Amino acid sequence: MAGHGSPSLTVDGAGLRVAIVASSWHDTVMDGLLDGARRALEEAGVTDVDLVRVPGSFELPVACARLAPSYDALVALGVVVRGGTPHFDYVCSAATDGLTRVAVTSGIPIGFGLLTCDDDAQAIDRAGLPGSREDKGHEAATAAVATASTLRELSPRGRRPLT
Repeated sequence: MAGHGSPSLTVDGAGLRVAIVASSWHDTVMDGLLDGARRALEEAGVTDVDLVRVPGSFELPVACARLAPSYDALVALGVVVRGGTPHFDYVCSAATDGLTRVAVTSGIPIGFGLLTCDDDAQAIDRAGLPGSREDKGHEAATAAVATASTLRELSPRGRRPLT
């Protein structure tokens, strides 16, 4: 969900158990992402929320894999800022592929709040801080809860016909 054209979602997350998995690099950006995710979960009525911190974005998939069986949705938050080496490409690719694999394999939605930016200014502009143009933490949490709600409706107990 990015800027122009993003959907306006109203979600009901009552009764869902959600974990936020957040990296520890870039304190200012991470504080904004976390605040946005927490605000979105509160707005959706999610009251059962845990926070798990990992060192960096590369560690997000393994933490999500461990947590997935115990939660209805996960929100992965991190930031990788391009440097002068290919490290950026490897971390971004590994984290993205890993989070995708965990979500598909476990069937637990993961809100994708991993910022992959060319510089610090881009990260701050997406972090949901005062003056930021975007609030990716809020968007990631909203997407995770919306998907979990949809999956809950599709469960065998609450199955609705697929058309």
